[in-house]
Parts: sequence; C-alpha cells; structure tokens
Amino acid sequence: MLQMPHQPLQVAAVPSQRIPAREDQAGPWHSEAVCRRDEAGLFFAPSKEPTAARLSREESAKRVCARCPVMVECREHALMQPEPYGVWGGLTAAERRVALARRRRREVELKASGAAGHIAAAG
Repeated sequence: MLQMPHQPLQVAAVPSQRIPAREDQAGPWHSEAVCRRDEAGLFFAPSKEPTAARLSREESAKRVCARCPVMVECREHALMQPEPYGVWGGLTAAERRVALARRRRREVELKASGAAGHIAAAG
C-alpha cells in the first residue's frame, strides 16, 4: 500500500526577515521546531470545525508544543507578529490575545510607575 508523504507545518512560510535568529544556534528558531514534523492541520482549524473537535485538536497541538525546544521563541514570534490563527508556542489565537492585552497593561503600569518615580524624585 502506498502512503502519502508526511507534510510538515509550513512555518518557514513566514518571511525570514521577520523571524529572529536564535542566539545560541546558527539557524533560525523555526528550523528546530517540533511541529515541522507534524501535520499543519493539527495547528490550524479547518473551517466550520465543531467546538469539541477544535478543543481536542488544540490540546493535541499544545502537547506537541510542550515538548518543543523552541516553544518560547515560537510564542514570542506569534505575539510580536501577531499571528491571528492557529496554535503557536503552545497558545491558541484567543490565548495570545489575552497574553498581549496583559503585556500591554503591564507596560502601561510600568511606564506610569516609572513616571511617578521620576516626579517624586524631582519634587
């Protein structure tokens, strides 16, 4: 019986100038991604996917991410781009939106506390 060739996730489709190189590796982070060996369908939803199927697929994708040596780099890429679809760095698109909102709030709070500290020191 003939088997269809395994199609890896096309992470490299992202323009290379937008992908930060890893400090400790010669190549870009995505060359080490575990998901390159898995089906893209695991990380991206088909249209009109039932909720139960989506949740199950996302959990399976997150398990792949959990064993990935470049999960942090992948997550940061997805947050900085921002990637609007799929599971990246162990987070769904909705989870990334929450993480970005928290990050923005934290940055605003840090700027506000820094400005208050400068005013207090000047006064």
